[in-house]
Amino acid sequence: MKQNILPAIKLTALTIIFFIGIYTLIIWIVAQVAPNNGFGETVIVNNKVVGYKLEGQKFSDDKYFWSRPSAAGYNAAASSGSNKGTTNPDYLKDVQSKIDTFLVHNPTVKKEEIPSDLITYSGSGLDPDISVAAAKIQFNRIAKTRNISEEKINALVENQIQKPLLGLFGTEKVNVLLLNIELDKLK
Repeated sequence: MKQNILPAIKLTALTIIFFIGIYTLIIWIVAQVAPNNGFGETVIVNNKVVGYKLEGQKFSDDKYFWSRPSAAGYNAAASSGSNKGTTNPDYLKDVQSKIDTFLVHNPTVKKEEIPSDLITYSGSGLDPDISVAAAKIQFNRIAKTRNISEEKINALVENQIQKPLLGLFGTEKVNVLLLNIELDKLK
């Protein structure tokens, strides 16, 4: 037993030094070369910060594209998922409530057409993006509210689509904040 204690203490000390000192220093150095020194990319409109590119925001007005729901209330300090399973009665009521709300505001859409990212939480609760399908299903509501053709809105969305990383990792998506900013610029 004595022969195991000293190597365990050495390994523990080495691990502490690595993860508290060396690893932290590496992450800090990487952050210094990242945009905005690792503090995230702010989005500025008319010399005013309106949000962060990598942080979801709530949009519930009919004239805007809606974001993915947030279990954290769109609060970056409280980032979290819902921790409720798909058979949890509270979770099912919450999803049904989101479906009902969406259908009231989008009467031309059928329940089975609603993309899951418009009615379920993301893992962090702060997902700034929605799928292209989630954006397209909102065209009719936004076109009627803003009195703009769906073709103009479609062209706007097509210009905002972010492709998968290296063409392989992930899916096509649209940043809701950036999309809504561009939507406000349409006449």
